[in-house]
Amino acid sequence: MKRAIISDIHSNLEALQAVLADIRSQGIDEVYCLGDIVGYGPNPRECVDLVMNCPVCLLGNHDQGALFDPEGFNVGAERAIFWTREQLEEVNSSSPAAFKRWDFLGERPRVHKEGPILYVHGSIRNPLNEYVFPEDIYQQGKMEKIFSLIEWISFQGHTHVPGVFTEDLEFFSPEELENQEFRLDENRKLMVNVGSVGQPRDGDRRACYVIQEDGIIRFRRVEYPAEITREKILAIPELDNRLGDRLLEGR
Repeated sequence: MKRAIISDIHSNLEALQAVLADIRSQGIDEVYCLGDIVGYGPNPRECVDLVMNCPVCLLGNHDQGALFDPEGFNVGAERAIFWTREQLEEVNSSSPAAFKRWDFLGERPRVHKEGPILYVHGSIRNPLNEYVFPEDIYQQGKMEKIFSLIEWISFQGHTHVPGVFTEDLEFFSPEELENQEFRLDENRKLMVNVGSVGQPRDGDRRACYVIQEDGIIRFRRVEYPAEITREKILAIPELDNRLGDRLLEGR
């Protein structure tokens, strides 16, 4: 099995299309999505439509915010999610596509488990909202509690910062790995952050996702026309200009 794992698309259609094209070029068998399909970006409807065929697609905190009420969001993120909700509702429309998207988002699980491998948006301890940042390797108590819940591997997103956490409190960014690959050991627990398709925050503006194969995790970076996405955001008054500018910075 050769599987692509994507996360944190955030309504960035150009990034998602580029990643899906790259996935096709890699001979991937299936695509799993770890949530946050929507939020921040200008194309929520189109992005939801593109991930509907994923055999596994989890609920992210922004997806939940669009469905219900955003909790703990800053002002820019909150404005964006209310605008996103309007786009998904297609106000004054009885479009079957709108109902289909709402049903799809409303049915998303928070956790998917396959044997000793777990897929979540945030963390195994709090699948929707907990952030696990690279600097948390210095928070021994936090990391030990999370790893105590992991059987072998937890794939997650949420922070938009890709890399591998090991049980002995090390963090490896993709750039620190030879060929951006990490070899698996059945006796070594891991947390793998797959990075973000639509809003990278590790200083690399390219979209990021992970390929999961037998014995190997491989990070992939994909160029996409971020300037186009930025211009779309700048043209929408409800979306903060910073949401577009940061795409060019990878921050």
